[in-house]
Amino acid sequence: MKSVKIIVCGLGRVGREFIRLLADGADDLEKRYGLHFIICSAADIGGAAITESEAGLDAPQLLIHIRNGGAVENFGRYGRPGLTGEQAIRQAHAGVLIETTPTNLTHGEPAKTHVLAAIEKHMEVVSANKGPFVLFYRELHESARKNNCGLHISAATAAALPTLDVGRVCLAGTRVLSIQGILNGTTNYILTEMGHKGTSYEAALKQAQEMGIAETNPDYDVLGKDTANKMILICNRVFNAYFGLSDITVQGITEVTQEVIAQAAGQGRVIKLIGSAEASGGKIHLEVAPKLLDKGHPLAGVNGSEKAITYVTDTMGTITVTGGKSSPVGAAAALLKDLINAFVQE
Repeated sequence: MKSVKIIVCGLGRVGREFIRLLADGADDLEKRYGLHFIICSAADIGGAAITESEAGLDAPQLLIHIRNGGAVENFGRYGRPGLTGEQAIRQAHAGVLIETTPTNLTHGEPAKTHVLAAIEKHMEVVSANKGPFVLFYRELHESARKNNCGLHISAATAAALPTLDVGRVCLAGTRVLSIQGILNGTTNYILTEMGHKGTSYEAALKQAQEMGIAETNPDYDVLGKDTANKMILICNRVFNAYFGLSDITVQGITEVTQEVIAQAAGQGRVIKLIGSAEASGGKIHLEVAPKLLDKGHPLAGVNGSEKAITYVTDTMGTITVTGGKSSPVGAAAALLKDLINAFVQE
């Protein structure tokens, strides 16, 4: 049995679901993988809870405390009001950082500071936060290599859809020629409603918002920014590259009209928002844009809020993976998967 101490930074929906998965699945994780996970610290915006006890924090009781409106910094004798995530990382004797603070795509904070602090302590980093890895991937990657620790970010690249697992593990030894992905559930839902039911863009967006699929301000999704960020992360890992936001052209779905979709249908095609990477002439070209797909295309039948990714390789042909739960539970499950895989050796 291997005991692994972890610190969780960020106790929003994803962070809480992750702790719940650990608590509910503790016995199964020990039986199946020989891993015993101990939460030695948890931090949020107002402070942290931290313990040096070998038993760690009581995860079920911590969840009850938070769900009842309590703040983590007031969690009994373990609470530390005002203790920052960085300070908690440096004080806790942990081997893994679970980073689930809100994504910031302006300066990547506070996640960037958290990740660098963890790397300096030679900790494994498991993150659902895109911000620091989109903006500062080269710096973080080189620092992690120098300190011999891993960066595990599949939860940031379409949550439960195993984009990186397929590209880096299942296709190891191949040369990836191209990648195409439907990586945003909101835009795919809107385009599906417009194509299948003749719904207008405005009505489909409103419906998505009422269902909780789209945010009140949907620009991040419908302008293609979310897809672009995920493509950057995927391509950096799969192609061992250092792409940034300046390396990808981005067009969203706001100009896709019902007339355009009807015209595509008349040609036997569908329109999907596709993130793509094409290797050509020794370079890799990244793009996000609405694309006309023939109905025989592997992504053409991916509907609703579902996501999917297609890899074209030199030796294994075309591989497509679809599905993956788009929710805080799905993202938390992806974090748990990365955590397990960081320590399990076949």
